Amino acid sequence: MRFVGTRGRAMAQAAAVTPTGMAAVLGGDPDEVLAVIERHSLTPANVNGGGQIVAAGTMEQLAALREDPPAKAKVIPLQVAGAFHTEHMAPAVEELAALANTLTPAAPRVRLLSNKDGQVVDNGDEVLQRLVSQVSNPVRWDLCQQTMLDLGVTGLIELAPAGTLVGLAKRAMKGVAAVAVKTPDDIDQARALIAEHGGAADPSSTTSTAGTSGTASTEESR
Repeated sequence: MRFVGTRGRAMAQAAAVTPTGMAAVLGGDPDEVLAVIERHSLTPANVNGGGQIVAAGTMEQLAALREDPPAKAKVIPLQVAGAFHTEHMAPAVEELAALANTLTPAAPRVRLLSNKDGQVVDNGDEVLQRLVSQVSNPVRWDLCQQTMLDLGVTGLIELAPAGTLVGLAKRAMKGVAAVAVKTPDDIDQARALIAEHGGAADPSSTTSTAGTSGTASTEESR
């Protein structure tokens, strides 16, 4: 929890250095979308799959993207405090790295997917280092979804604040049951999903997500 608190404060401080932001690019050809984002010197901070890529950078760069969007794509500004998962977060990485050197993490007890590349990470030290570097590097939620499909995941629960990832999963993970726990009223539905899809599997083999939790877990939420 000390690490999480430091991460939040350090990212807020980094975001205050330069006016930056993020915008969701919906639709369009993925390769063309990435090319246009690069042309405007922006970073594809979140590659979410399901036809959504989030661009991040300075406000001027984002304005240029809105004026010159990729073909057949919409650019929607996001209400965020800064350009997260980009080079603009470098000061936060330095502070987190110093704190990480004082910690001795245990190995994950459930299968953990990394937002860096969607791969399963089972070493505590590697999880910690990825948490540090992820602050200034893109989130590959598209690859996490593909790994879940490869692992045979059939149900997904997104914990509050919820809704975004379940929406993406419904487009990119066809046939996978999904529940977004937004209020206590959603808990019964989540329990029903667990009862149907959880089975009697060994808990150590269950995947779980922070940000989306239940059947697949990434090492950080967005």
